[in-house]
Amino acid sequence: MKKDKKRISDYFGMVAVKLGGQIHLRSLRDGFASIMPFMILAGFVIFINYVILEPSGFMGKIIDPKILTRLQEIGSSVSNGTLGIITVIVTASVSYHLSQNRNFDNVLASVLVSLSTLFVVTPFMSTFKPEGLNESFVVNGVIPVNYTNATGMFVGIIVGLFATDIFIKLSANKKLQINIAGDIPPAVIKSFNVLIPIMINVIIFAIISFLLNLLFKLDFNQLISMLITKPLSHVTTSLFGFLFLMCLGNLFFGFGIHQAVISNPLLDPFLLQNMQENMLAYANHQPIPHIITSAFKDVFGITGGSGNTIALLIAIFIFGRRKDYKDVAKMSFMPGLFNINEPVIFGLPIVFNPFLIVPFVIAPVFSLLTAYFATSVGLINHVVVQIPWTTPPVISAFLATGGDWRAAVLQLVIIIITIFIYLPFLKMDERMSKINKDDIS
Repeated sequence: MKKDKKRISDYFGMVAVKLGGQIHLRSLRDGFASIMPFMILAGFVIFINYVILEPSGFMGKIIDPKILTRLQEIGSSVSNGTLGIITVIVTASVSYHLSQNRNFDNVLASVLVSLSTLFVVTPFMSTFKPEGLNESFVVNGVIPVNYTNATGMFVGIIVGLFATDIFIKLSANKKLQINIAGDIPPAVIKSFNVLIPIMINVIIFAIISFLLNLLFKLDFNQLISMLITKPLSHVTTSLFGFLFLMCLGNLFFGFGIHQAVISNPLLDPFLLQNMQENMLAYANHQPIPHIITSAFKDVFGITGGSGNTIALLIAIFIFGRRKDYKDVAKMSFMPGLFNINEPVIFGLPIVFNPFLIVPFVIAPVFSLLTAYFATSVGLINHVVVQIPWTTPPVISAFLATGGDWRAAVLQLVIIIITIFIYLPFLKMDERMSKINKDDIS
C-alpha cells in the first residue's frame, strides 16, 4: 500500500514540479500576487463609493447627496489609478518577476522595455460617437481605456513575458553591448550596455504592430483577444472548466502539492479579469457580466481554505471522537477562520488520506455550484468587490457581493451542509483508524 501511495505521489509530484517550475507560469503567478494589493484597494474603494457613499442609499438620508457625490471623486481617482491602468501594472509586474526568475541583473531595464513595448502596440486613437449623431469620429492622441483596464490585461501578460524574454536574450549577446570606459556612473554604463537590445526590441514590436494593421486591419489587442483571450476564457471560466481545474488543484493538494500550482497560473489571469470587469460595471451602474471571478472562487470555493475545511473542523468539534483530531482542530480553527488551512491539511492529515481527500475535492464543487445557481437566478447579488482572501467566512460573502446579507446567509447554509458532506467520510476515517489500532495492539 505504501508503495502504491509513493507511486501516485511521485506521479503527481512530477507533474506539479513541471507546472510549478515552468518559468513563465511561475512569473505569472508571482506577478499576479504582486498586483493583488491594487485589486483589493480598488475593491474596497468601490464598496465604499457605491454602498456606503451612494447618494441614493442610506447615507443620502443623513448627509447631503451632493456632498456624497463630491466625496465619491476620491474613490473614482483611486479606481482610475488601479483598475483603470491594471494592464500597465500587470505588464510591469510580470516583466519584473520573469527577469528575477531568469536572474537577469538589469531588472529595471526589462520593466521599462516592457512598458514601452506595451504602448508601442497600443493604438493612440479612439472612435467617438457623439450622443444623438449617427456618425463616428476618430480622435487621435488618446488611448482607449479598454486597452489599459481589465479588458487589455492579457495583452499586458503577453507583452510582459515576450518583450522581457527577447530583451534578456538580446542583452546576453556581447556583440550588441556598447562598452564605455572612464569614470562613468554605473547606471550610465548599464544603460549603454542595453541600448541596442532596447532599440531592437521596441522596433520588432513596432513592425509587428504595423504589419498587423496593414495586412489584417487589426491592432495587437484585437489579435490577442481573437486568438488567445476569448478561447482560453471560455475554457477556464466556463462552469465545467472552472470546476474541473478547482477539483484538479484540490486533488493535487491531497497528494501534498499545493493547489496554487494549478489555480494561480491557469485560473487567476482570467478570473481576475472577470473580477475587474465586474467591479467596473458595478461602479458604472451597469449589468454585472460575470458570475465566476477570483473573489467568487475565494468566497465560495475556499471557505476556511482549500477544500472548504472550516466545515471539517466544525464536524470534528461536534461529532468527532478522536482526541488527536480534536487537538489538531483546536490548533487549526483560528487560522482556518482566515482561510489558512495548512495546519489541518498536514496535521490530521488530509494528505494521503483517501477518506478525507474525497470530500476535500467534492465539497468545493457543491458550494460553488450552489452559489453559481443562486447568483444566476438572482437569489444573491453577483460578486462585485475584490476582498482579501483572508477575510473570514460570512463576512466575506457580505462584502464581496456589495453588502448583500442574503449571500452571507447562503454561505452560512453552505458551511452547514458541507459539515454533513464531510461527516460520513470523517466517521469512516475514524473507524478505519480504530481497526488499524486494534490490529496493531
